[in-house]
Amino acid sequence: MHSGLVAEFESPGALAAAARRLRGAGYRALDSYGPFPAKEVEAALEHPRPRLPVLALAAGIVGGLSGYLVQWYCNAHDYPIDVGGRPAHAAPAFVPITFEMTILFAALATVLGLILGCGLPRLWHPLFEVEGFGRAAVDRFFLAVSRGDERFDAARTAGELTAAGALRVAPFGEERAP
Repeated sequence: MHSGLVAEFESPGALAAAARRLRGAGYRALDSYGPFPAKEVEAALEHPRPRLPVLALAAGIVGGLSGYLVQWYCNAHDYPIDVGGRPAHAAPAFVPITFEMTILFAALATVLGLILGCGLPRLWHPLFEVEGFGRAAVDRFFLAVSRGDERFDAARTAGELTAAGALRVAPFGEERAP
């Protein structure tokens, strides 16, 4: 979301009502900003569930299997050593390393997935240039509509945001008029 329109609202309820109205009109590229999370806004935006848990599970499985297979290869296949008549492939002995590799891979995938999924590091965003947007950290709520949305038309979208109760509507991003 690098350009589009942003609308300012007084309360999370007003923002949620506007988000429901725009979602009902067919808009999909919506995002909200406010001083605290609001469940009704999250529900109104209908964002899809994150794929991060699936990524963490897949990475954990890969880590566990790779840890187990490396131990099996080293101890049972490549260089088996007979120690006190024990079998070369003793699965209980492989459990600690397998567990640690599972946790390591899942944790690394989670951290990297979170960083990439959030678009970090991002030190600047076009919304920061909108006059009054700093109040999103204090007492105002903002709804941004991306120019990439199929239904986006600057004039029509601004009219729909105003009709939905926006205090003001402002453009942001590359196509912003000086």
